[in-house]
Amino acid sequence: MTPAHARVFRDLHAGPGPLLLPNAWDVASALAFVADGAPAVGTTSLGIAAAAGRADATRAVRSLTIDLAHRLAGLPVPVTVDLEDGFSDDPGQVADLVAALPVAGLNLEDSSAGKLVAPAAHAAKVAAVKERCPDVFVNARVDTFWLGERASAEATVGRALRYVDAGADGVFVPGPLTEAQVRELTGALPVPVNVLATPQHTVPRLAELGVRRISTGSLLFRAALDEAVGVVRRLRAGRPAPSATAYRDVDARTATLG
Repeated sequence: MTPAHARVFRDLHAGPGPLLLPNAWDVASALAFVADGAPAVGTTSLGIAAAAGRADATRAVRSLTIDLAHRLAGLPVPVTVDLEDGFSDDPGQVADLVAALPVAGLNLEDSSAGKLVAPAAHAAKVAAVKERCPDVFVNARVDTFWLGERASAEATVGRALRYVDAGADGVFVPGPLTEAQVRELTGALPVPVNVLATPQHTVPRLAELGVRRISTGSLLFRAALDEAVGVVRRLRAGRPAPSATAYRDVDARTATLG
């Protein structure tokens, strides 16, 4: 991470509209998003895990996430990584991991093994990372709605404020949210609020509700799988192959990272 990338990434949360963040699962997908004009790129733990034949949110992709972060370090835009729960219960170990990554930001979720953790434990991780890496944008993820555990705006805000007090730069609340819940979150939290792109809410409407960052999460990876299956079905049905980005263009993009 360069200091310029850290500043750019922070500033993207204060622009005229929300930051629409595409989440990559490998180098090729990240390069495609950059070629399309994305001002920053994130990673998706599900995409990384599924592509490697592993389960998500089980700490199984620690080494793969680290490897991808280093491979993406040469991108001309800021990179933020999905670190699940930091791959450790120890705040110091999480901070050590972040300090070794060339990234402008990260997501850190307050659940492990499919259950919410004590907010104090997650706040300790946030604090340790911010003390060690003050320039890195820490997006504290609150998994209340994602897991359906204590899934209310009031409980979510209470947990989120603990993480903001610990130094979190933003709060990410994935899961099914109503407009009223989104508005309550953005009105109660003093940092940029991040939600997932879903069929229920458009980007313009989320902007009106005060959202400052919209992540695609695993959506692009899952949609890519659907599109690939669709091409096979098209060919099987006797229809011509669809057009796609040229072989040479994909190869040339990859060469830019050395």
